[in-house]
This record gives sequence, C-alpha cells and structure tokens, in this order.
Amino acid sequence: MEQNNFNWSLINDNISQTDRKVLSDFCLNGDRFTNGKKVKEFEKIWSDWLGTKYSVMVNSGASANFISIAMVKELMGDGEIIVPPIGWVSDISSVVQLGLTPVFVDIDKSTMSVSYENIKRAISDKTRAIVIVHCLGFNGIDDEIINLCKEKNIILIEDCCEAHGATFKGKKVGTFGDISLFSFYFGHHITTIEGGIISVNNTKFYDLAKLFRSHGMTREASEELQAEYRLGYPNLNPLFTFAVAGFNMRSTEINAVLGIEQMKRIDFNISKRVENLKIWIENLDSTKYFTEFKMDGNSNFALPLILKEEYTNKLKDVCNILDREKVEYRIGTAGGGNQALQPYLKKFTHRISNNLEIADYIHNNSLYIGNHTELQENKIIELCKKLNYV
Repeated sequence: MEQNNFNWSLINDNISQTDRKVLSDFCLNGDRFTNGKKVKEFEKIWSDWLGTKYSVMVNSGASANFISIAMVKELMGDGEIIVPPIGWVSDISSVVQLGLTPVFVDIDKSTMSVSYENIKRAISDKTRAIVIVHCLGFNGIDDEIINLCKEKNIILIEDCCEAHGATFKGKKVGTFGDISLFSFYFGHHITTIEGGIISVNNTKFYDLAKLFRSHGMTREASEELQAEYRLGYPNLNPLFTFAVAGFNMRSTEINAVLGIEQMKRIDFNISKRVENLKIWIENLDSTKYFTEFKMDGNSNFALPLILKEEYTNKLKDVCNILDREKVEYRIGTAGGGNQALQPYLKKFTHRISNNLEIADYIHNNSLYIGNHTELQENKIIELCKKLNYV
C-alpha cells in the first residue's frame, strides 16, 4: 500500500509501535506459532466483546465467508443462497465454488444492504441461506429479515467484515444471525494483518466451524462429537478422523497476538470513525450528494459519496478534485460495485431476482474515500467544501 502518494489515504498505519513491540517480544520468546493458546485467547476476548458464545479465528474474512457457506451446505444440502450485489467477491465466490446458486437481490440505498422486500420476493423452496452484508459499516439488519429467516427455516449469515461494532437496537451486529463473519484485514477497524473470525451461538455450528477450519479433523471438535466418531468409526485413528471435507484456514499465533493488543483500542477506533462520518454527511451538499443514510448504529468503514441523479455527469469532476487533493478513493463503493456484473460469474449458474436498479446506480455513480482515526475535522470540512463546487 503506497500511502506516501496520498495526502489522504484509504487507511492510516494502524499498527502502532506498541503493537510491533508486542509482536517482536512474542516472536523472540514464543514456543508455538501456529493455531494455539493465543488464538483461543483472542477468540474469547472477541466473543466477550461482541456478545456471542463462541468464535473461531481463521486466516481471513474470505475464509470465514467460505466456511460459512460450507456449513450451510453440510446442514442444508444444495440449493440457493440469497446474496447482495454490493459487498465483496468472497460473498459470492464462496457460494459458486461450493456448488450452490447465488441469487442476487437489490439493495436499499440508505444502507446499501439488501432490503426485506427484495429478499421476500426472491425466496423459493430452494433457498438455504441469506447473506446480509453490513456494507461500509451501516447496519443492514431489521426485525422483518430476522423473523422471515426464522419462519422459513433459512440460515441467516451476517457479513460484518466492514462493520465491527455497528449496532441494531443497541445490540452489536453479528449477534442476530446464525453465523456472523468479521475481517481483520489491514484497513478494517482493527487488524491482525490478515485474519478473520466466525462467531456463533449454536454448539453444532461451533463444531462445524472448527472442523472446516482444520481439515475436518474431529480432534478440533467438542468432546461429545469426538466420542461419537470414536464409537462410529472404531477402525480409524481418532487423531486422524475427518468428519467433513474441510480446509486449512487456521490462523497463526502471531496474528492472534496482534489482535489481542489491538482490541485495547477497538472502541476508540469505532467512535472516531462514527464521528468522522457525521462530519462528512453534515458538510456535503445534500442537493448534489445522497446523504439520507440510516446513521443509527453505524460503525463506518469508509466515507461514501453517491451523486444525485441530476449530477451523475459530474463523477469525473469529483474524481479530478480528489486526484488534485491527493485523496485516495475507490469507484463503485464496496468491492468495486455490483458483483453481478463481474466476468467470473459467466462460468457459474446464478440468478438475478427482479432487477438490480439501485445496485447499478451505486456501481456507476459513487465512490468512497478512507475513514480512519487520524482524520481531523477541519480536513474533512475543507474537502467537502471543494466537492460541493462540482
């Protein structure tokens, strides 16, 4: 990441000197570097902070995506997964690579997450799960979606990779679904450099997450499940009994050590990003830019900029201002915009429910810029003034 080319980069250097000291001390004195007691310690800290019973640390948020869909397939069989068009590629690639069918539904512009009405329209007897992405840190969950999943016996997956600490009705997102996913990539609210986590409340889901993380080996699972397989497969070595066709998506102890240290400042990081978004929205010209986001409970990942219809011909001018001011940005918001337009999908069965009108609009008429703890209020206001002249 060549941040020196920008006056305002997507992310600041969020690995502190204290972090580096903790890491170096561990590297010099640690006696185990693969998945071990530090990973377990971080999982406990994370679960306590989030408000779930169990968490399973993995090597990336994308791996968390993949494992969540593998769990759905193991429990529910083949079928369809309702997915958002605005998110990250791994929300979709995990579905198609595991042989299920993604069904794209349109979003609500105020959250950039899939809407209840569009989800309801897309559900069929083949629907196995719904993926909600809390896009850019805006809350995308509501009671209607939660109740619909319960009523239809559909697994609800919350992708919170950009939304650490976002809330719905005062409770953190990632605690409402059956499975929740977080990323600790370099640009997120805290980082383990690469890394991710799966959080659940159900013991069966917890066992499955651990199995899929580590080759499917039963020694990773609960004592009860291990005993079940010892009785059922007496001719197999219990250390090398593989209950599912798993993967190696384990974390290292080094990533966990960094995560433990970063958790000391996660609440500050979130509060500062929320404050920055408020300043950003209040100072943008609402006649030119969409500002009617649902701000309640947000935990902003990046500062969104969506042009209103009368000004969609001004996107190039906006980019020119950002280039001149050396502000790093990404066109199309999260994941480069509408995933349903990506070439890889031509190789796989997929379905679009109704249309993706709002997702297409976001794809063509929006961008985001970085939001991080070192941004100063006057810097945000000054950039808004320049953008308001387009």
